[in-house]
Amino acid sequence: MKALLQLLLALALLLPLPAAAESVLETLLPKVTASDLVEGAEGFGPVRKDAPAVPVLKGGETIGWAFVTSDFVSTTGYSGKPIHTMVAVDKDAKIIGVKLLKHSEPIVLIGIPQAKIDALAKSYVGVDLVAEAKSGGTSHDLDIISGATVTVMVIDDSIVRAGLKAARAMGLGGLAPETASAGPAFEMNPDATAASDWMALEGDGTLRRLSLDVGQVNAAFAALGDPRATEKALKEPPETTFIEMQAALVSQPAIAKAVLGEGEAANLKTWLQPGENAIVIVGRGLYSFKGSGYVRGGIFDRIVLIQDDVSVRFHDKMHKRVVAVQTPGAPEFTEADLFKIPADVGFDPTKPFRIQLLVHREVGPIEKLFTTFDLGYQLPEKYLRPVAVPVATEDTGPAEAAAAEDESAAQQALWKRIWADKRPQIAVTAAMLAVLTLVFFFQHFAVRNARRFYWFRMGFLTVTLVFLGWYANAQLSVVNLMALFGALVSGFSWQAFLLDPLTFILWFSVAASLIFWGRGAYCGWLCPFGALQELTNQIARKLHIPQWTLPWGLHERLWPIKYMIFLGLFGVSLASIEQAEHLAEVEPFKTAIILKFVRAWPFVAYALALLAAGLFVERFFCRYLCPLGAALAIPARIRMFDWLKRYKECGNPCQTCAIECPVQSIHPTGEINPNECIDCLHCQVLYQSTTKCPVVIKKLKRRETASASPARNISGHPNQPKPQPAE
Repeated sequence: MKALLQLLLALALLLPLPAAAESVLETLLPKVTASDLVEGAEGFGPVRKDAPAVPVLKGGETIGWAFVTSDFVSTTGYSGKPIHTMVAVDKDAKIIGVKLLKHSEPIVLIGIPQAKIDALAKSYVGVDLVAEAKSGGTSHDLDIISGATVTVMVIDDSIVRAGLKAARAMGLGGLAPETASAGPAFEMNPDATAASDWMALEGDGTLRRLSLDVGQVNAAFAALGDPRATEKALKEPPETTFIEMQAALVSQPAIAKAVLGEGEAANLKTWLQPGENAIVIVGRGLYSFKGSGYVRGGIFDRIVLIQDDVSVRFHDKMHKRVVAVQTPGAPEFTEADLFKIPADVGFDPTKPFRIQLLVHREVGPIEKLFTTFDLGYQLPEKYLRPVAVPVATEDTGPAEAAAAEDESAAQQALWKRIWADKRPQIAVTAAMLAVLTLVFFFQHFAVRNARRFYWFRMGFLTVTLVFLGWYANAQLSVVNLMALFGALVSGFSWQAFLLDPLTFILWFSVAASLIFWGRGAYCGWLCPFGALQELTNQIARKLHIPQWTLPWGLHERLWPIKYMIFLGLFGVSLASIEQAEHLAEVEPFKTAIILKFVRAWPFVAYALALLAAGLFVERFFCRYLCPLGAALAIPARIRMFDWLKRYKECGNPCQTCAIECPVQSIHPTGEINPNECIDCLHCQVLYQSTTKCPVVIKKLKRRETASASPARNISGHPNQPKPQPAE
């Protein structure tokens, strides 16, 4: 096995690498028709010298500029390879065209209809990059395609960030080009001191305030032009305080001590990890900057921190309550809270930022109108000190190093945002894995009651199918393994695989289970398509559909088919990952699980044919065709423990387990083939069965015979008459 893997790796390393092009745009531009990108466009002009972009021409006039996102930002998708998207932007920095050019995302290659991809691209037409720059990239709506959440989020992130960089580089829409600062860089000065009373802190800018009265808020809603907003105007006197909100950057030690006090400042220092920052927000008045939505959803939806292109929405785990403000002369506030700013979002505490407050007004039973107000903040100069500019190396200067660091931070922010959004799904998946682990570790007790265990297994498989499969789309595939191998050869990056939390967790659990139990933990319990096959087969049994047991000789010769399929796909992937992903359609997972049979009829017919075969031969696809099962079976023999108990009589003479094994993984001689076993534990149910296992039945009969035997006489011989007394 080790020699085989070494040979495959050597072959991969010997493959010729493509020559590097000056830009992705120049490589892909010949394959693009201008009218496919921008409606009515007639062609492209020459590539600009100052940026990897080309003019989009119509009637001899330049109507915009086109670029490829991969030339400006990292666009690595779940496949571990870039998603190349072409974007066209006009002189006002508004998007006028988007086209997905090249990628290796399996779900888009063979799972998503082209019409949905075209609709996604059209949804970006009209997006104003100037507004995105002001809002931190949050002023547009994101349309998620079912089954392709991760890919769509990567595409969206790359379009907005690359669009802003390209627009700045070309000076579109009044956006200024990003240039290296000529002056000294600054950092927070830990030795700075702060004023000791509230009024002084307000006066020198340490504290910044947003104060709104009822009259101002009513006027803001009236300006929206919706008569319902005026009808629902607040009735309090106009001078009544609607909200007074003040904020300070308390990751600066002196400010933390001045506002929070020595004790709370020390706790804050412990709470923050290196690179993290924190702000304190206090408020009073009719309106709360926190609201109550975060209690239900975990997100503070009324406030967002914005700095240039960076926007930070705070979650419950980024929040701590402040018992009381410790600064002398501070007013009484009804709420005071700390909010953590993660290290990887690109926030710079030395630069200006703003806290945007969202104010809503109910105008109907379920309808609301919204308006926003900004609290601007700039850390005063007395809390800063200059820092030396890094010395440029021979290969990269400080600008390039900073750009690389910013790009890495942006990628981290993306996958961490995805994990935060999927916390409920992650919790359910973790609970499923915990329950399954307990069942395997204590299987002797779990299978003691055959009927209860049967219904437990059916219930678990139902959750696997409905939750992991149809709801969360967490169906593993051999394509994942090919992507992993490609990443190992071309340059491994954890970030690409962290983009899909549930898939990452499942693969991690598979790796662990291979050591303990082999491939069966996933194939038998956590594979949604496997669950679908078994559940439909159980329904078929209830409907008295005949079950076919293949002759052992034929069954044994059909096993290798799935290994041949896997090795064939692996070999093709060495030459072309895209072609291998197309051929991986031998797996019906995307049709039956990801897309829920909403697909072209040949794919649906193929998936239904496999399920139909499984009505007569349980788990037909798993047994003979599944390349993923074959891939997991290859390292299955590395497992360190043998948990399945057997009697010496198993296989000779008893054949009960071999006959009843759902996938015929037990040899007639009694051995269990770990490459084919799905750990359904049915053989362990039979191991304790008092009605089917001959060994158990024999033991019970011996006990019954022993308990039914008459008491032995004093001479130790049963049934011998007792001695009579002498006459």
